[in-house]
Amino acid sequence: MIDNYEQFLQICKTSATAGAAMISRVNRASADIGGTFTDVVIEVGGIRASTKVLTTHQAPERAVIDGVHGLLQKQGMDFNDLHLFLHGTTLATNAIIERRGARTALVTTTGFRDTIEIGSESRHDQYDIFIKKPPPLVGRGLRFTLDERVAADGFPLLPLEEAQVENLAGELKAAGVESIAISLIHAYANPSHELRVREILSARLPGVYFSLSCETCPEVREYERTSTTVANAYIRPIMASYLGRLNAELLERGMAAPILLMTSGGGLTTVEQAASYPIRLVESGPAGGAILAAKIARECALDEIVSFDMGGTTAKICLIDRGQPLKSRSFEVDRTERFLRGSGLPVRIPVIEMVEIGAGGGSIAQVDLLGRLTVGPESASSDPGPACYGFGGSKPTVTDGDFVLGRIDTRKFADGQMTLRRDLAERALSDHVGEKLSLTPVQAAAAVTAIVEENMSNASRVHAAEHGKDLRRRAMIAFGGAAPMHAAQLARKLSLRKVIVPKGAGVGSAIGFLEAPLAYEVVRSRHSRLDAVNKPVIRELIDAMQAEAKAVVSPATGGHHVTVRSSAFLRYVGQGHELEVDLPMTPSGDIDADGLKDAFGRRYAEVFGRFLPDHEVEILTWAVTASAAQPALLADAAPVEKTGGRIEPSGATRFTDVDGSTTEAPVYERTDLAPGIVLAGPLVVTERETNTAVPRGFTVECNEFGHLVLNNLAVQTPLPA
Repeated sequence: MIDNYEQFLQICKTSATAGAAMISRVNRASADIGGTFTDVVIEVGGIRASTKVLTTHQAPERAVIDGVHGLLQKQGMDFNDLHLFLHGTTLATNAIIERRGARTALVTTTGFRDTIEIGSESRHDQYDIFIKKPPPLVGRGLRFTLDERVAADGFPLLPLEEAQVENLAGELKAAGVESIAISLIHAYANPSHELRVREILSARLPGVYFSLSCETCPEVREYERTSTTVANAYIRPIMASYLGRLNAELLERGMAAPILLMTSGGGLTTVEQAASYPIRLVESGPAGGAILAAKIARECALDEIVSFDMGGTTAKICLIDRGQPLKSRSFEVDRTERFLRGSGLPVRIPVIEMVEIGAGGGSIAQVDLLGRLTVGPESASSDPGPACYGFGGSKPTVTDGDFVLGRIDTRKFADGQMTLRRDLAERALSDHVGEKLSLTPVQAAAAVTAIVEENMSNASRVHAAEHGKDLRRRAMIAFGGAAPMHAAQLARKLSLRKVIVPKGAGVGSAIGFLEAPLAYEVVRSRHSRLDAVNKPVIRELIDAMQAEAKAVVSPATGGHHVTVRSSAFLRYVGQGHELEVDLPMTPSGDIDADGLKDAFGRRYAEVFGRFLPDHEVEILTWAVTASAAQPALLADAAPVEKTGGRIEPSGATRFTDVDGSTTEAPVYERTDLAPGIVLAGPLVVTERETNTAVPRGFTVECNEFGHLVLNNLAVQTPLPA
């Protein structure tokens, strides 16, 4: 039995020298909880298997355990045969959006009680006098203040009155709070007051969870720091409870393997860190998909791609350059306007930069009071689900539309575990869309899918424009249960030449977990002019940050193969935002100030087209990331040579194309496609977890790595560089 990650790594080392037979001893499972389906993947005995099961929202761990158990049984194995368990979930995000978090209090410095409600002077719509902002997670009645003060350089201006904290404990107990966020002014520079407040309160309030800004988000900007700390406190009891139940259930079933959680930044962290800082998990599932897309891009030698991840509830678009997804240090949860920055609750966490919209297979279509057809963001979820599931859902969804248009081979939907009903889908489309707009069920289905595809194309254009990118130069990598059914139409709207649907596309995010590194980031705000930086002090700070990051990563890797990256966030004096630059060091171990200034100038010119050589530069924040790659358990399959030949369809479907024409289109099994076989649309390629719709004007073939490649014949050549 393997009971820790170090033993796991040792087996991987042994397998590298003992041959492929040893690979069978290293077994992993990964699970991604989505709004509609929970995707599960296992790698056992050198074989990868996967499935999709409906998410059990009342007890999310149930779908995870059932899915893994079902796959293990098929291989004649059990939980005690697993060496590693990887997990990602949307539970943290959903708890914030649905306001299902714990009863939370905020303790802050006198004068800053309303920071999370006032926000900043920025408005996502400057001229809307009825602007709608997301309500704060903590109401004013549960926001408390203390008479203390620390300066921006960490010098105590007003000492902490401990008697006041003792009195506050009684108020918090009377209020029945379950979790407490402590965010005192400038605690990032001097955390002593926050630490002492927790020490006093925790002694008086056993069983209450605490989140400190000096630990959760030790950075400048009071609004963002406090908002992040409050969000972490709000979801911490729920996530700790869920992870505890999951861990207990797995232990009861005999699994002694370590559990690692996917973070929003694209790395894996321990279950202990995930339970303490669940705010870092808000985009864990989508991050896994971006990791997979980046791997496919490197594998297929594609320098610029756009990834398209569409599941049952949302669609995510991410830009990936030179095999690396764009990253950010800020994110917004619960936007009141999905396309407008600044309309959500800000959190400062490492995150893969992507745009997310409420456009998934379960997105509900309806006609509003003005007679306009809208799709999403409301979702039918897994309960009751789309009408065609037959579980009681009566409202039409994107999945109902795809089914009626012939894009779904019902024989293999959700790994063949569900039988879809066309009569229920047509009735829902007719009742809620067709009758109101004088459309037949097929026309209503076409309208629903056209709307959702237009929403996704608009979101893609806006996202690319915000980052100064030209989508037309890119290939698309499409994955998720619904994405391959819409990818070709989206590529047509965006004038993309090529779409790649990778192996296992239907469970792409869960596969991405298997590729993600174990990683942890530590940040500290310490303001300094670049020409006046106190090198010994910063060197001491960086050393402490590296030790903290390694302390999280090293125990899970046995202390081997840990890479440390140090960086700084710089700006010109007078500016309001920073750019991240890798931290150059001298041979003696000191910061290379001249090299750092040159690197910042190059980065600034790359982003803005020019730099200011004579303008003073300042540093706001320092960052350290420790990471360790997962061992490659499955040897990458060698490229397969083209064979050519012909294949026969396994069935047929009444396929309605974008021009409204309906034909009897062939359905091909994905496992039958081999390199060299080129098929022209319209047709459908079916597999266990998804279907790929190939409309007229597109061809499809299997490349040497086993990925489907759809070529848009209307775009013959890419734009010149």
